[in-house]
Amino acid sequence: MEPNARRLWKLLEPIHAVGYFSPEPIALLKETGYRGYWMGYFAARSAPLGAVPAEVVHAVFYNFAFSHVSRALPDAWTFAPPEAAHDARRSGAVAALRRHLGDLADSEDLARAASLASRAALGAPMEGRALYAALRSLPAADDPLTLLWDAATLLREHRGDGHVATLLAAGIGGRESHVFHAVATGASPSVYATSRNIHETEWDSLVSGLRSRGLVTDDGGSLTDAGRETKAGIESTTDALAATAYAVLEPDEIDELITLLRPLTKAVVASGEIPGQSPMGLNLDELER
Repeated sequence: MEPNARRLWKLLEPIHAVGYFSPEPIALLKETGYRGYWMGYFAARSAPLGAVPAEVVHAVFYNFAFSHVSRALPDAWTFAPPEAAHDARRSGAVAALRRHLGDLADSEDLARAASLASRAALGAPMEGRALYAALRSLPAADDPLTLLWDAATLLREHRGDGHVATLLAAGIGGRESHVFHAVATGASPSVYATSRNIHETEWDSLVSGLRSRGLVTDDGGSLTDAGRETKAGIESTTDALAATAYAVLEPDEIDELITLLRPLTKAVVASGEIPGQSPMGLNLDELER
């Protein structure tokens, strides 16, 4: 069975991801003044850090090209401040969740899930986790639906900060991490051309670098034994670091949270608005269990 930290990531990630993909937050970020999807994305996700320069966001996010980040920042802050970006994404995400969840949005089960997830999110260790800590410094929500999105976002970035540290320790660069994951899972390079601006020339160069270190096969189509060992170690350490957030919950509370999240996540995934669930290994049938 998968570790609980990974199971919870799969359940919480779609709830968090409405802030990127649903029309409500995208529209609100545009109304706030940001020019284009990517300016809104970088402004909203980095907003808890304050009006920091592109160099800081590039470092913290880890896997975007600096040229991509610097096209959005710091220019974004001339259109609207970080607080406005965060509020737009948060308000839009909550509106999207309400639309996806229907009556579930006001249910006792959601309120209980939000309470449990928030305890974990607010009790996680902050050391070495810059983006999580910045989010953690913001005021807590009062209503359960916003509390759930906040908790999902905190736990997502807590895991992400730990994942970045693990990649760095394993010698896998930010751009390399996309190629390494794609080779391991069979994902198409076209996914990353769209989502991370990795086009053919850069992709081939990144594959070559991984090949030279013995992590991918000569044809670049699969991981070597050393590559699989490295990949497994990264995932295992990421799970272990993420699990520290759930230490405040009793084992039965973790089981309860998993059970309560399943129908909520299923409703979000069923909307079809959140792309890329298959790389996470999540499907609607799994959510029945």
